[in-house]
Amino acid sequence: MGMTAHDHDDLHDRGLQFDLSTLTGLLRRRRLLGLFAGAGAAAALAACGDEATPTSASPSTSAPSASASTPASGGSSYTEIPEETAGPYPGDGSNGPNVLSQSGIVRSDITTSFGSGSGTAAGVPLTINLTVLALDRGAAAYSGAAVYLWHCDREGRYSMYSEGVQNENYLRGVQEANGTGLVTFRTIFPAAYSGRWPHVHFEVYPTLSGATSSGNRITTSQLALPEAVCDAVYATDGYSASVRNMERTSLTSDMVFRDGWTTQLATVTGDVSSGYVANLTVPV
Repeated sequence: MGMTAHDHDDLHDRGLQFDLSTLTGLLRRRRLLGLFAGAGAAAALAACGDEATPTSASPSTSAPSASASTPASGGSSYTEIPEETAGPYPGDGSNGPNVLSQSGIVRSDITTSFGSGSGTAAGVPLTINLTVLALDRGAAAYSGAAVYLWHCDREGRYSMYSEGVQNENYLRGVQEANGTGLVTFRTIFPAAYSGRWPHVHFEVYPTLSGATSSGNRITTSQLALPEAVCDAVYATDGYSASVRNMERTSLTSDMVFRDGWTTQLATVTGDVSSGYVANLTVPV
């Protein structure tokens, strides 16, 4: 039988603690499966012998990869990500609603709403990889940190706040950093709305369990998207208002990025047909 509306609500009304316990159980099951698979894998590796590792091909703009490279070690080459405004639509409890307390917020694909919401954000696919580094540990990977990420939709609206999407919570999600400090979000390319350069908001928290209120965050910052990529995306259907807004905006005039953006400008590969992948290192 298909999932009813009642079943859908039951999965998303138990709070963050329910999410965390569910994730913990999943991890335990995966470790157990790994133990059973290990014996077979060891035999296969022995048969293969010492085979040379193939050299990675250069990034392709036609087939972007969702993976991010591990940053080099050593803290001297990294600058702390600038602290920026969360804006008027954070959804973290600091200005109105708090999506961080809702069951379902811990997710990688943020294109759809969860809980009582039912909307899906349309637009050119975008994967965002953020690699979080701990500067007080010599720029080591910040494993176990959590990132809350949010941005506007193709029309320039913010879920939970803007007219027409007040009851939606799409384009918002939390992820826990893996052993290399990486978090990955699957989303859509945001619009350029009046007065702002195309951007993505994010907050970094020390732990996943602490990512329930803005008061626990380590930092709040923003990711900027490259102009050439924005121009290509905004030439597609649905982004016509962004074309006009881009003509009146620049990084040097943007209220957030005009004092410097080099450490916040993502590296982006891909194209409009296959989607884009944005990578940014986030030293905190």
